[in-house]
Amino acid sequence: MKVITVFGTRPEAIKMCPLVIKLRENENIQCVVCLTGQHKEMLYQVMEAFGVKEDYNLDIMKDRQTLTTITTSILERIEPVLKAEKPDVVLVHGDTTTSYAAALAAFYQQIPVGHVEAGLRTGDIYSPFPEEMNRLLTDRISTYYYAPTKLNQKNLAKEGIIDNVYVTGNTVIDAFQYTVKDGYSFSNQILKNVDFLSKRVITVTAHRRENLGHPLRNICNAIKRLAEEKHDTLFIYPVHLNPAVRDTVFDVLDDVDNVLLIDPVDVLDMHNLLARSYMIMTDSGGLQEEAPHFGKPVLVLRTETERPEAVEAGTVRVVGVEEESIYKEAMTLLEDCEKYDEMAKAVNPYGDGHASEQIVQALLDIER
Repeated sequence: MKVITVFGTRPEAIKMCPLVIKLRENENIQCVVCLTGQHKEMLYQVMEAFGVKEDYNLDIMKDRQTLTTITTSILERIEPVLKAEKPDVVLVHGDTTTSYAAALAAFYQQIPVGHVEAGLRTGDIYSPFPEEMNRLLTDRISTYYYAPTKLNQKNLAKEGIIDNVYVTGNTVIDAFQYTVKDGYSFSNQILKNVDFLSKRVITVTAHRRENLGHPLRNICNAIKRLAEEKHDTLFIYPVHLNPAVRDTVFDVLDDVDNVLLIDPVDVLDMHNLLARSYMIMTDSGGLQEEAPHFGKPVLVLRTETERPEAVEAGTVRVVGVEEESIYKEAMTLLEDCEKYDEMAKAVNPYGDGHASEQIVQALLDIER
């Protein structure tokens, strides 16, 4: 069986590289890796960390790219790859524009698509934007579905997608066996000098498109208040390179002593930072799955989540984007040990770290 895996962003790579490794270990599968280049430097950091080499790079990244240019560039550049390789299945991941465009291109060549991390939904096509529509369209195109949880499977069933749905867990949990190490030494010099034993560390990420502007300023103001009141707590914020993010974040937080604003870190540093943190404040989707694996409560800086099973399990709490609610929820976890333990000890609903192996087996079963 020939399988092409297509991905192009850093979060996709973190979740697809463990699967690529398992695909390439299987003698019955020929795995071809095609990068779109939707991200560039950050993408290669992940590839290097996992020791994965690509076979093709569409290299679509350019200045001032838009959703339209990303989509059209992928459609144009992946077509000759699909025609040359003639794969049995094209695997895409999640909800990026790369995933949707690659799935559409495969459909145009009448090649079956397998959707890794299928079935996530918020119910609002504009939040997150464009991810919710990307995942809806990708699922309509796909033939095979690898749903992380039973709730994702139910979401698909509500839309009439019942056949070829496999509940596998999330491949991001698989990634930790390659990235998290005892006695790990950070490559980022600032992180290397952090004393994780004497301070409670809160890792922060916030950069989503829908949070730009007033919501992001609210988030930063809440962090500033928390930092100024809790001197024994250190906030570490890897700040996205988007100028619209950096302008707001540095304007509010640059002069706060116990807030470290650093550039984005590679996947090894990030996963080991999560493992050593006290809790996580984020608008990311992936961190809602990753942090609970380490027993770290997650406060979601959004008004909704496509991962409600994490909320139901108690590992994640959606706190919105208003300064007061963010401040109060974070302060509760800093001051109420019982509330903190309730979240820290909740069971992560995203599997046991063998999702990639289950996906490989499901692919092999197609041939039977």
